[in-house]
Amino acid sequence: MVVKSLQSIESIVCSAPSGVVSFVGGGGKTSLMFHLAHQLSRAGKRVLTTTTTKLFVPTPDQSQIVLINVDPEAILSQTPSRLHKSNHITAAAVYLVDSGKLQGFAPESIRIFQESGLFDWILVEADGAARRPLKAPAGHEPVVPSNTTVLVSVAGLEVLGKPLTEELVFRSELAVKLMGLALGEVITESALARLIAHPLGSFKGAPSQARRLIFLNKADSPERRDYGARVAEQLRRIEHPLAEVLIVGQALDGICIHAVHSLAVWT
Repeated sequence: MVVKSLQSIESIVCSAPSGVVSFVGGGGKTSLMFHLAHQLSRAGKRVLTTTTTKLFVPTPDQSQIVLINVDPEAILSQTPSRLHKSNHITAAAVYLVDSGKLQGFAPESIRIFQESGLFDWILVEADGAARRPLKAPAGHEPVVPSNTTVLVSVAGLEVLGKPLTEELVFRSELAVKLMGLALGEVITESALARLIAHPLGSFKGAPSQARRLIFLNKADSPERRDYGARVAEQLRRIEHPLAEVLIVGQALDGICIHAVHSLAVWT
């Protein structure tokens, strides 16, 4: 079933007044996170964007306030004065000069940020994909905080119809086992659905209380939107619902949502 009444990423992801949203999977996580932060902050919510892995230093358009300190309490001590200037701040533990990236916090620190009461929403990039549209998680991945209330798994539709290679799929040597393909074989909707649904796949390490959402990115053609619908149909065949909805859209220069496919009624 396609849900037509939900048209904004904010209304889909953040149906509660507050919480922790973690993003895992392939390319598009950063764009999705910062767009959601802008939507929430414009609605008057106090928002923290951060990471438990690594994140490129945000551009001024993504986040105008960036706080860097290895001590979460030091971040919190600076937060009240900064929130007077903007509802949205970004925080990280360390600036890595060589890569131009920000090193994030341990998952336990995300709970410290939440329990401070200073933020309505905390958005966490909890996975890395080396800018590939798809990935299979290694043993230490993803780094999802235990207090995550919404978990969003991201995958790029541009991989469909193309061969399974490291160029497209990060940790392709692991992906072959989860997708049931050999290296070089064409990635089908069924293979993508198998990666998403596998216990060691897209939702590996998901906290039991977290709502699960899927965002299929790069739906920039009618053909890819049809791909997304077919992936949703594959996932509906799973006996125990994997996620609440599958969103087909684009996460660049703002979020465009083409379809929201219901996978289960979440209770």
